[in-house]
Amino acid sequence: MEELYSKLLEEIGEDINRDGLKSTPKRAARAFSFLTKGYKENIDEIINGALFPSDASEIVLVKDIELYSLCEHHLLPFIGKCHVAYIPSGKVLGLSKIARIVDVFARRLQIQEQLTRQIAQTINKYTNAQGVAVVIEAKHLCMMMRGVEKQNSSMVTSCVLGEFHDDPSTRAEFFSLIK
Repeated sequence: MEELYSKLLEEIGEDINRDGLKSTPKRAARAFSFLTKGYKENIDEIINGALFPSDASEIVLVKDIELYSLCEHHLLPFIGKCHVAYIPSGKVLGLSKIARIVDVFARRLQIQEQLTRQIAQTINKYTNAQGVAVVIEAKHLCMMMRGVEKQNSSMVTSCVLGEFHDDPSTRAEFFSLIK
């Protein structure tokens, strides 16, 4: 990857031997590896048995989970927050695991719509919840710094499964909780 960054810099007309760029290919390769580390992570290992018996049957919500991802179309960042809710059916997921699941999928080349669905489906798969709801609000640099250049725009996506999909009052409660 370091060689590819060197080639990229040369292709835009830069001198990769100038002082400011001497270590840039190495740093850029490390940064890109970090930003895409979700490809190397395993959900089973992240959850690591952190499912606990519980009588809870009301909404469990973790909101304002910050996320950083890369648009798969332009390789530019999108940055925002994620709200994850589920209604347990006999077991709850360790709190930090929800944020870790968000990070696994966010640290891959993505589109926001897919990211939202992947998080919801994964929470649903591991908890067997009565319902799962995920909302992501993000700003996309591919829209802000190129193309239409709309700096104040943001995108909101949602995925609602089970009770959140089937029961309008449960869905309404979730959306009122994240405001």
